Amino acid sequence: MALTALSEAMATVLGSCTITPESEVVPLEQALGRFCAQSVTAGLAVPPADNSAMDGYAVCSRDVPAVLSVSQRIPAGSVPLPLEPGTAARIFTGAEMPEGADAVVLQEATEETDQGIRLPAVQAGQHIRQRGNDIQPEDQLVAPGQYLRPQDIGLLASVGVDRITVFCPLTVAIMTTGDELRDPGSGDLQPGQIFNSNRFSLGAQIRALGMTVVDLDNVPDDPAQIGSMLERAAKEADCIVTAGGVSVGEEDHVRSQIEARGDLALWKLAIKPGKPLAFGSVQGTPIFGLPGNPVSAWITFALVAKPWLLKRQGAALRPAFRFSVRAAFTIARAGSREEFLRVSLTGQGETMCANALTNQSSGVLSGLSEADAVAVIPAGATVSQGDYVEVIPLSALLDAGAA
Repeated sequence: MALTALSEAMATVLGSCTITPESEVVPLEQALGRFCAQSVTAGLAVPPADNSAMDGYAVCSRDVPAVLSVSQRIPAGSVPLPLEPGTAARIFTGAEMPEGADAVVLQEATEETDQGIRLPAVQAGQHIRQRGNDIQPEDQLVAPGQYLRPQDIGLLASVGVDRITVFCPLTVAIMTTGDELRDPGSGDLQPGQIFNSNRFSLGAQIRALGMTVVDLDNVPDDPAQIGSMLERAAKEADCIVTAGGVSVGEEDHVRSQIEARGDLALWKLAIKPGKPLAFGSVQGTPIFGLPGNPVSAWITFALVAKPWLLKRQGAALRPAFRFSVRAAFTIARAGSREEFLRVSLTGQGETMCANALTNQSSGVLSGLSEADAVAVIPAGATVSQGDYVEVIPLSALLDAGAA
């Protein structure tokens, strides 16, 4: 089977995602990290009335400069009286402006005298937060499919929203395969064994999206056991994610077991790392068969599985943030696959550079932990030091609001 370009693969993957998840109403304090299911609009203005942006004195700008008497004191939360003509009102940050006042004089700009408060000239509107300058009634606050961040929760609270309709989290089954894998904490490694990082890395990536993980642990390289576990996963989850067993080795059984119980829509991507990737279904349940090498598994999850999961979760997808920087490396020989090179970023602004990490092996997880971004090198491209290359920050690949 020929290698499939990432753009073509994503058209296939995302085109298969047509089901809208169920929704539920949750208290606002439980909405963090969820995806909004309905548009939410403001029912009032914020702020609801003109208020003072500073501690100082509320005045009519026509009355200053002058020495004025103080006719009232207005702390935040109180209801002011109309301003008496020819006077000032002591006012505090956030307090509602009295009728008749159109400016606030900073406390630091005033001077107490025996006759009253000496106030300099001010312009109308100075140091006043106008009614509705933050939010107007009927403004859309969050859109359907929007990932709810802490600032979004605060925005909703500012207009009195205490409950919100969100999409129900997906349930994702994860399964790793390999006779050589042992869980951390299971004892000392024996010759030929390694600790299972994919089970924990993939679980963390899925939980970071606000989804529920069904952890099926590690399955030995046995076709019958793998097939049985896939059938269980298909019954218990909305989607299955596996790591390992989808390449062409004699002990790679996941692909054949998928085909025996469903179908494959995609296999082998034209990317590096991450060529051996399977996408299809097992008894009607979508499945992503990721490579076993830990960097390949991490990258393919971020690039391929995550966008599908987000769309299936009800998210409104937006492209992951990327930008151009100077390359502090050279690629003299063009590759046949689109490459995602782990890089560290140094410098700022126009001087920012991408430095390729020395070891780009798909099995070297420490490089992924050290990297700031991946540099995207198109298939057939070479790079000279100083050329501009596009980079995607690792934070963007982890961002639950971007794909």
